[in-house]
Amino acid sequence: MMSHAQKPRVSVILPTYNRAWSLHAAIKSVLTQTDADYELIVVDDGSTDATATLLRTYDGVTVLRQTRQGVSAARNRGVRAARGELIAFLDSDDYWLPGKLSVQVRYFDENPDTLICQTEEIWIRRGVRVNPGRRHRKRAGMIFEPSLALCLVSPSAVMLRRSLFEAMGGFDEQLPACEDYDLWLRVGCRYPIGLIETPLIVKQGGHDDQLSTEPGLDRYRIQSLTKIIASGNLTKDQRRAAIKTLHTKCLIYAAGCRKRGRLDEAARYEKAARDTAKHNL
Repeated sequence: MMSHAQKPRVSVILPTYNRAWSLHAAIKSVLTQTDADYELIVVDDGSTDATATLLRTYDGVTVLRQTRQGVSAARNRGVRAARGELIAFLDSDDYWLPGKLSVQVRYFDENPDTLICQTEEIWIRRGVRVNPGRRHRKRAGMIFEPSLALCLVSPSAVMLRRSLFEAMGGFDEQLPACEDYDLWLRVGCRYPIGLIETPLIVKQGGHDDQLSTEPGLDRYRIQSLTKIIASGNLTKDQRRAAIKTLHTKCLIYAAGCRKRGRLDEAARYEKAARDTAKHNL
């Protein structure tokens, strides 16, 4: 870790909200990256638990506090305060393994044209290690089309050049969830994503406040797909694949709405599915 007067190579952005139970492990996993030149910026997104007390116990960590605005706004604020040319994110319920930062920095040094890369990961669910399914398998290169069905990039595993993050406009603060899916699609339709096949992060899942376990998340993926299809940034094949995925997700979400008695909402998404079908192929 560098002193405040020195400009670090990497800025680590760690957003958190009411995660005092896991925050120490996340911060410790960064502070033990002793062979890397970095700064750690923790953005407390309006926590009401013991987070503030915990954060006062660390030296050399930049702490930013804001009223509750969501994880996208927290990450974006952290990047605005960052001084490094490389940006790494860490979710407060995950933690890194030793050497994570140095391995990724070396990857950028050895591949100077690379704009973004991620590492493999270990999954822990309710305290038990589990193996990701085949559909979650990470890929390298131009992964836009495989990433349409579900997010194949983990924020905690990513390192990217700050210039790329800024060119993409950061995370969409209008999305309360699936903001990572949205950003990685915007990146992945234009640029290859590097993959370090060594697991260097631990993702912890299955806890009550995990955003990815909330029902109905496909409505945010539908928003993201609609936006990127309209952006004009896709190739013909990418656009065709995105429209096909949008059609499928609209039908699935509409079926879920009907099952739960939300008939007006179901009808809206069924119409959206019909409309996308008209534009496909």
